Amino acid sequence: MTKPQVSVVMPVFNVERYVKAAVESVLAQSFEDFELLIIDDGGTDRSIDICREFIDYRMRIISQKNRGLAGARNTGIRYARAEIIAFLDSDDLWHPDKLARHVEHLREQPQVGVSYSGARLIDDAGHDVGIDQLPKLNGIESKDIYLRNPVSNGSTPVIRRAALDVIARPSPLHPGEQVWFDEHLRQSEDIDCWLRIALLSNWQFEGIAGALTAYRVNAGGLSANVVKQFDSWTYVRDKVRRLAPAFAQRWEAAAEAFQLRYLARRAIRMRDQELALELAFKSLRKAPLAVLSEPVKTATTLAAALALRLVPQKVYEKLESLALSPARPV
Repeated sequence: MTKPQVSVVMPVFNVERYVKAAVESVLAQSFEDFELLIIDDGGTDRSIDICREFIDYRMRIISQKNRGLAGARNTGIRYARAEIIAFLDSDDLWHPDKLARHVEHLREQPQVGVSYSGARLIDDAGHDVGIDQLPKLNGIESKDIYLRNPVSNGSTPVIRRAALDVIARPSPLHPGEQVWFDEHLRQSEDIDCWLRIALLSNWQFEGIAGALTAYRVNAGGLSANVVKQFDSWTYVRDKVRRLAPAFAQRWEAAAEAFQLRYLARRAIRMRDQELALELAFKSLRKAPLAVLSEPVKTATTLAAALALRLVPQKVYEKLESLALSPARPV
């Protein structure tokens, strides 16, 4: 059997509301020489039944006991037959030309190991929320990934297998298996993977223009999840300390400040007044010069956290809708 040029890895776990659209966005790609590996990660809803309704020779469903997003991606990489691997979370969507654009990019730039793009944010119903993630595209260094993570989310990168294999190691949890993503992590597994590629290899990271992924954001959620995400990030921080001590010493404070500011913005979306203010001020205290190097974003985060605390909810929601009405980068 001829190997496909691209292996698309899609972990699936209890996403019956979204998975049909995610699969459709892959099968509608203008670049057609791919395999779609759907990793059934032990869910309990109808997600996999919905996937089985598709009839396409390029699809394979691989079932396993639940191992989380990192574990599902590792399984997908192990089964992948192509030299280029793309990841799509099953609640996100792709632009029809996404694979075509990235394959062309990797062909033209042999030094690039990780190709990525921007993303537009959609809400739970799939509606555009008017915000685009437009990251830095060129001249990416390890510090850029640590501080601002231009790859952004797990549905944007298209990666050479050779770049992933630089960080392959024996699984500490599943003897006899190789792993690429750290399965101890249930959050922050993306940035951990990208950082290790950047710090341990000469492969370059480079983005292509355009918001080619639709990334679903949940305006609700639990404040405890924000705390857990910071705990996961500190786990990654401690790994970086061991992996590259001098690098960590130079960039850690700024990276933590940016992470705290990001989590403050998540707390604002969840309407958690106390947590939003706490995280916003912690960010400023941790590395003031770093966060003030982006004065608009830092000021709007602090202003939103303060307004959430001081302004009546109806007035705050009106101000927020006005602020988010034009599409703008984040």
